[in-house]
Amino acid sequence: MNPALKPSEPAAARLAAAAPWDAEADDSLVCLAVRQETHDVKTFVLAAPELRRFAYAPGQFLTFGFEIGGETVHRCYTISSAPTRPNALAITVKRVPGGPVSNWLHDTLKAGDTVRALGPMGEFSCFAHPAERYLFLSGGSGVTPMMAMARTFHDLGVSRDIAFVHSARSPADIVFRGELETMARLDPAFRVHAICEGDSPDEIWAGPRGRLSLDILREAVPDFSAREVFVCGPKAYMAAVRAMLAESGFDMTRHHEESFEFGALPEAEQQAAAQAGRALDAEPAPAATVRTFRIEFAKTRRVLDCPEDATVLDAARRAGIRLPSSCAKGLCGTCKSKVAKGTVAMTHAGGIRQREIDAGMALLCCSKPTSDLVIER
Repeated sequence: MNPALKPSEPAAARLAAAAPWDAEADDSLVCLAVRQETHDVKTFVLAAPELRRFAYAPGQFLTFGFEIGGETVHRCYTISSAPTRPNALAITVKRVPGGPVSNWLHDTLKAGDTVRALGPMGEFSCFAHPAERYLFLSGGSGVTPMMAMARTFHDLGVSRDIAFVHSARSPADIVFRGELETMARLDPAFRVHAICEGDSPDEIWAGPRGRLSLDILREAVPDFSAREVFVCGPKAYMAAVRAMLAESGFDMTRHHEESFEFGALPEAEQQAAAQAGRALDAEPAPAATVRTFRIEFAKTRRVLDCPEDATVLDAARRAGIRLPSSCAKGLCGTCKSKVAKGTVAMTHAGGIRQREIDAGMALLCCSKPTSDLVIER
């Protein structure tokens, strides 16, 4: 039960009168429940300590600051719940072998625990691209933003022609399987197709086998080329979908993708890194009018030079230093770091709070040095 909702109080009245949640004012969220979705996927239901309403577009994400091993580790997770149920939200997390955050969540986070979060953020949402017909393509835990969108339409009673095609390793790995089948049974316009690479110990898969291909897609959704397409999944899955759609002649202006947590750099970061690398490689050495500053990372004792017209993250990448980052746009907050000495010019997109800036924090992806720096990394 939400700790702010006491049994003796008129629940409906309190829910309706709840003020909006504001991460700037209070970034704390309390874990209300932990639900086992599959053998390696859990859903964590979260709410504000005092009853609040959450407003977000289905498909958006939160950036969390988890205290693990005495350090704050930032990660982005898509909200898997629907904004039509505004007094709590949920994230659904797959355990990744060796993953420090996913394993900590699965093994440690329990009802009553508190975490910190910033957001909601992100532009990956069906609300940003209204259409009469949608195609949702997901692989593995990339199902979460699609589930938020599907749940929203279902709760609103708004019938949309939605084809939901999900790829999984086995029947036992199909996240939200029962709920998806129920929504499809109740709404004929909502169709679910699953593709499995193999069987599970207690079920021989009778549907399409292997990986998503153009032939399987055409069989499942013959009119896919006329739909607005949303894609989320591991890096290889998303690359394969892009190539497959392009091969079919699909209008790629109606292709939308999102990826944050799949054990590899997200597509946005890879593209930003590649562009930054090409730009830095193509440019001549800085002219005398462009100053260069010394950047020291206090914990690793790594030192690099950074021109005043480059971000700290770009300079670190060029020097072969891997720093935590995700969106590379000043949006998600993953690269947030403490600037122990020196000053930066930062232009962010909402991934950091003013009180954090006042405390000396900066987003390295959008911070350019204005002096020598010492960064607590």
